[in-house]
This record gives sequence, C-alpha cells and structure tokens, in this order.
Amino acid sequence: MIKIDYSNQKDTRSGFGAGMVELGKTNPDVVALCADLIGSLKLDKFIENHPERFFQCGIAEANMIGIAAGLTIGGKIPFASTFANFATGRVYDQIRQSVAYSGKNVKIAASHAGLTLGEDGATHQILEDIGLMQMLPGFTVINPCDYNQTKAATIAAANHQGPVYLRFGRPKWPVFTPEDQEFVIGKAWKISEGKDVSIFATGHMVVKAIEAANQLEEQGISAEVINIHTIKPLDREAVIESVRKTGCAVTAEEHQRLGGLGSAIAQVLAEEHPVPLSFVAVQDSFGESGTTEQLLTKYGLQASNIVEAARSVISRK
Repeated sequence: MIKIDYSNQKDTRSGFGAGMVELGKTNPDVVALCADLIGSLKLDKFIENHPERFFQCGIAEANMIGIAAGLTIGGKIPFASTFANFATGRVYDQIRQSVAYSGKNVKIAASHAGLTLGEDGATHQILEDIGLMQMLPGFTVINPCDYNQTKAATIAAANHQGPVYLRFGRPKWPVFTPEDQEFVIGKAWKISEGKDVSIFATGHMVVKAIEAANQLEEQGISAEVINIHTIKPLDREAVIESVRKTGCAVTAEEHQRLGGLGSAIAQVLAEEHPVPLSFVAVQDSFGESGTTEQLLTKYGLQASNIVEAARSVISRK
C-alpha cells in the first residue's frame, strides 16, 4: 500500500516555474513568452533573473505562437505559456501551421488544464486539449502528476528536440514523486505491482489511482498502477506488459473520454492484446463552476469511480 502525504501539497504550475528557474541557470537558449499571465504561470523568478529572455505578448495568444516559432529559427528554445484553453483551442491553426507542420522546436506550457481549474467554469476548463495536441504529427504530449515531476518534465522538454505540449494545473496537489527523479520522455512509471487489474493514470488522476489501488487492496484486489506522464509517444511496451499479466485495465484522466489517454491505450490494446477496458474520464460534456473536489465528484473522477471501474473490468475477464 502506497501512502500519500496530504500535508505536502504544491501546485504543478509552480513546478513549471521552478523548472524554468533551473533552465534559466543552465541553458542560455531557453526563453519564456507569456500571454499576460505571468503570476498564474509562476514566471516571476525567471523574469527577475533573466529579463532579457522574457517576452510579454499580452492577450494575443496567436501572435505569441508565431513569435515562438520565429525564435527557434535563431536557435532559441521558447516556452510559450498561458492557460491550456488558450494555449490550444484558441490558437490551433497557428500551432498546426507554424509549429507542427514546420517542425519548430517550440514548447507550449499550458496551465489551468482540466476540471481542477475550478470556479472559472466551463469556458476555461478545457477537456479536449490532449486529443487536439496528440493528433498533430511530431508533437510530444506530456502531462505530469505533481510538482516535482512537472519541474523535471519542464527541464526534459527543453532538452528534447521538437515541439512539446506540457500540461499542468492550478490547484495545490499532493507531492509524492522524488525531487531528484529522472524524467524520461516516453517512459511510463510503474508505481505499484499488481496482478488483477492495470490502472493507467495521467496528471492529477495519478493520486486518485493510488487511492483506488489502496482501497482495492483492502478488498483483496491487487492493482498495478502506472503513471503515463507521456501520452505521446506512449510507452506501448509498458502497457502491453502490464495487461498481459493482469488481463484487464482502467484508464483515468482529467479529460474527455474521447481523444485522450483512454483512446491512446485502447488503440494499443486493440492492435496488440485486447482485454476488458474501462474509462474514467469526463463523459462527453463541458465542465462548470465549482470547487475542485465538487467537480471531480460530479464528473466521476474520484478514487471510488476508479474502484468501481476496476471491479467491472475484472468481472468481464
């Protein structure tokens, strides 16, 4: 049983800010762009240390993506940052044409993703961004689970050649990964061994998956929990190896059921090793205003929902 220390919580966007501070010290080519959300993206310290390497683009996200693409031509590594809704849906044409199609080394840093944005409501709670970004040829899509992993992922994104979508969130969330972790893009992290069901989770839902595994253990069910922090490229080997052992799987994500982690896992299993599979995700709807926990409960993204899904797929083996 894995214990989560709920007294140790930090927002994942602060992990991005910490990663940028580290990159500011170690990589002179890294520059930051922001669409009038410096405080929300936790860029204050980077700007204080490297004012000449920051570009305030204002509320002009499409222009920010164009500037970022241009900066790569001169060898810079731009992190274009704003809320996830504006970083993807609002500027999809610019991302597709100027970044993906052109193969530019742009890093899109997207905060306030998913339902856990909370009270700002449905217009800001993008639940389609993973699907949008993983469909773009050549894009890497990363969705880390806590502060430490977001910091490590930010540094790894800078060292990766090619466009990256880095997704993180607003609320304070339990920190449970090691500070000195090695973040390998495309390599899943097996958190716990299990033999009865595989639980593949991403982002904030990794903690919920751990909670669910602990509850299942109390019921005599052994759950294997795997953190899929990189949705594209997906660690196919880790997915297949796990389900060959357990014979069934559950996916858990703070995203629409269609187009996200669940869809990616389902495609791999359909091609390689079909097993009973259940999806814990938002069921084809928009969000609404509410607290983080209220929304996770209403939209079926709590540990209890993962437990229910796990018991269901086990019964279908």
